[in-house]
Amino acid sequence: MSESRAPDASSYPSTDGSALAAAYGAVRDQTLRLCEPLATEDYVLQCMAESSPTRWHIAHVTWFFERFILQEHVSGYEPYDARYYFLFNSYYQALGPRHGRAQRGDLSRPTVDEIRAYRQVVDERMVTLLGTADDTVLGRVAPLLTLGLNHEQQHQELLLTDLKVNLSQNPLHPVYRPLPEPVATPPAEATWIEFDGGIRSIGTGPEDGFHYDNEGPRHEVLLRPYALASRPVSNAEYLAFVEDGGYEHPSYWLDLGYSRVRSEGWNHPLYWERVDDTWHEYTLGGLRALAPAEPVCHLSYFEADAFARWAEHRLPTEAEWECAAAGLPLTGHFADAEHAQPMAAPAAAGLQQMFGTVWEWTSSAYSAYPGYRPPPGAVGEYNGKFMCNQYVLRGGSHGTPAGHIRASYRNFFPPESRWQFAGLRLARDL
Repeated sequence: MSESRAPDASSYPSTDGSALAAAYGAVRDQTLRLCEPLATEDYVLQCMAESSPTRWHIAHVTWFFERFILQEHVSGYEPYDARYYFLFNSYYQALGPRHGRAQRGDLSRPTVDEIRAYRQVVDERMVTLLGTADDTVLGRVAPLLTLGLNHEQQHQELLLTDLKVNLSQNPLHPVYRPLPEPVATPPAEATWIEFDGGIRSIGTGPEDGFHYDNEGPRHEVLLRPYALASRPVSNAEYLAFVEDGGYEHPSYWLDLGYSRVRSEGWNHPLYWERVDDTWHEYTLGGLRALAPAEPVCHLSYFEADAFARWAEHRLPTEAEWECAAAGLPLTGHFADAEHAQPMAAPAAAGLQQMFGTVWEWTSSAYSAYPGYRPPPGAVGEYNGKFMCNQYVLRGGSHGTPAGHIRASYRNFFPPESRWQFAGLRLARDL
């Protein structure tokens, strides 16, 4: 399987209406392609409070364009269905009340067909706007459209992670998309890549093209000399931790993490399963024998941190990760390859799989960079208000669309989250 090359994140056009419409259509079409393998029944599942039905993802990203662009920039605009503003708002307090996240799967209406009709009408209205607006309006619309396209790409990955956790509850181990048989070969040997310490610059500025507000402003950090492992931790390496009783020894765990281990009965990563005394893993290709060389996936921050302690190393900070990744080509195993499972790292020199494959937990709490200010209005709720009780992940995954990642990208989740495509890469001091 060849790697996907991500286009420059700043390549979305600015005020050319036809180019904006082409970018809009490409991202919107990719969401529908992800849904092609699904049956109607698959769209409505919600098996835990943190996940959402596929149907809701499709409606929510459509709501984003209607509410933030059409409603605000088309004179006398009439909503497709004003009730949808309540149903498909996610967490924007400034835009009014919304249906509860944990109850999204409780609704049988609007139907999947009705939501597809909603999406089609909003798409038609968006294309009309982009084809008829003057340069002044396009100048106001373009930044919101670019944000909306990146927002939809985020939901493309969430659609896959949520679909996986929802399908995993089925004892028939349903297949979303077939995968090749797993390879039983051991992982390539990991090496240590060393980096000098000193004052380094991380983050983004206005000259860097599109980025989320939480990636800036650019600022200086002081690093001690450090080393990163050449590849993410593999299933075989994590299995050694499991078989060594790693989940049974509180000395490896943060106290809050070990409490979660005890209260929820964790003793292996999410989706691992013993079948006839052999470890298997539920994947979007069904239940497969555990592939030793593939990167371990679906770890919480607590599990990643405990493994690093067991291995007598540590997780990298996000500044260490970003400085190591700066200048590397944005190539990797992304969702566009339609291989919905992490792939083994090649036996090659240097850092491998920094982009794509699995998100990598860092030891950094998700907080504001020095000088950060959220944007005014409802879009200011996009990132800033979540800067509490979360940890930063870097690098993207096999569920991330090509073109939606960069060295400065800061993903974030609570430390107990396991259903995301998250693994780890070890670090150590020099």
